[in-house]
Amino acid sequence: MTVRVVIMARFPVPGACKTRLIPRFGPDGAASIHRTLTEKTLNIVRQSSLRYELWGTGASEDAFQDWLGPIDFRQQPTGDLGARLQRAADPYPVIFLGTDCPGLTSQHLQDAAQHLEGGAAAVLGPAEDGGYWTLGISRAIPGVFQDIPWGTSEVYALTYQRLEAAGASPVVLPRLADIDYPEDLDPWPELHP
Repeated sequence: MTVRVVIMARFPVPGACKTRLIPRFGPDGAASIHRTLTEKTLNIVRQSSLRYELWGTGASEDAFQDWLGPIDFRQQPTGDLGARLQRAADPYPVIFLGTDCPGLTSQHLQDAAQHLEGGAAAVLGPAEDGGYWTLGISRAIPGVFQDIPWGTSEVYALTYQRLEAAGASPVVLPRLADIDYPEDLDPWPELHP
């Protein structure tokens, strides 16, 4: 069983990414922060030695390759985040990852993969804002991505409940911070543009 990491990434177009950071850092600054976070995430995934795919949006495969070098690229389909995650899920097992968690380490990913390889139905990494920084699943779990209020503080709790109800009680990983608002960057001055 080979665990696959799916990185969901947006191209760093000023004004189209990390928009909640724009009031403090401007469109170019927010895009620069997003660019740095994405590069950092990709480097960590590469260090983990796990197989990965980058599912991108906001630019062509060529633009992503020019930016990030050789990557196994897929274009994100249309739809809300749940629909896009559902489309990227198969083949299992899969670990989903965003690009806005500066505390992520390759050990976090290796631990998640080890749990899935060891028979866990799911792993779930809570984020400090009530979302999650990762979700890993070893099989299809009906409804886990449907009707989720993405971007709210309810995402983690609702996902956890859905996993439990489906008989896929998740292994809970360490809680990490993600970057959504300017104040989230206070502990990470090296990320400031």
